[in-house]
Amino acid sequence: MTARRRDKAPSQADVARLAGVSQSAVSRVISGNAATARIPEETRQRVFEAVRELGYVANPAARAMRKQRNDLLGVHTFERVFPRGSEDFYFEFLLGIEERAEETGFDLVLFTSTGSGGGERKIYRNGTNRLNLADGSILLGVSTDRGELARLWYEGYPFIHIGRREVPGAEIPQIIPDYRSASARIVERLARHGHRRLGYVRDWQQMEPYEDRRLGYAEAVERLGLTHTSPDSDGSVALDGAWLDEVARGGATAIVVESVGLARSLREQLAVRGRKIPDDVSVAVLEAASADLSGQWDSLVIPRVEIGRLAVDRLQEMLDDPELRTGSVLVPCPLITGTTIADASD
Repeated sequence: MTARRRDKAPSQADVARLAGVSQSAVSRVISGNAATARIPEETRQRVFEAVRELGYVANPAARAMRKQRNDLLGVHTFERVFPRGSEDFYFEFLLGIEERAEETGFDLVLFTSTGSGGGERKIYRNGTNRLNLADGSILLGVSTDRGELARLWYEGYPFIHIGRREVPGAEIPQIIPDYRSASARIVERLARHGHRRLGYVRDWQQMEPYEDRRLGYAEAVERLGLTHTSPDSDGSVALDGAWLDEVARGGATAIVVESVGLARSLREQLAVRGRKIPDDVSVAVLEAASADLSGQWDSLVIPRVEIGRLAVDRLQEMLDDPELRTGSVLVPCPLITGTTIADASD
């Protein structure tokens, strides 16, 4: 495609002409309704390419009006995440957001009334972006609606998403815990303790943060020349018995596990087979793990307060410079040295 220079902001009609599609198709693609409208993937990609080439941003007048700030930052969650206690996963994210907003003179608006009644929350209601009540918003939650993220981005609304999400055709700004590097460092730690035969136990989740963990693990295993085994498991606590028998016979001297629940199940089922952690098998967990009766798991730390604070800072930078609509911040995840990794016995 070859775009011509323009003296005015490009329109949807310009995008449609460059992509060779109808204006209604462009509208459906950038609003996140392409799937329901059965628009082919090839057509969607042509629209996205035209959008990028022209520098199209929907509704530039509304975007200009947002320069008149009211010093309100929104917090939108795609499901109920308001903490019921300090152990809630999202508590520290919200704490960091609140702390930094207060320090920088912004008030917070928590969007909770956009639900459909089924537990999932929507940004748009009757075609209207309710987040416009705030200068910009921080988005978080598991049940991310990628279509709504794409629409929000193409409309030029300032937002930052906590956690990595792939949104086809849109380079949404994100604050991303670096699970990939942390997983690799855990493998390196096990290798330093002499472990050459590793196992990996997956959770049932298929989201990007888990993909990052798995990729970091696999890359480190290959780079260090280690061997690897995994159970035939769907991520449930009922781990594959044949695989556990193999581990008990020495098939793996160290196991990397994606969740604390799976790690506890692994400990119980190895104990039934006469094997103890870490005397016989070392274990590391790829999520934040608090101490339990058996001591502290070797694990990683998700710096949630820091991430919440960074999200506020990054959003305020975007409000100061609307061109900062892309680019993500990768946040290191430190490792905790616990009591579940020991030197390999062979």
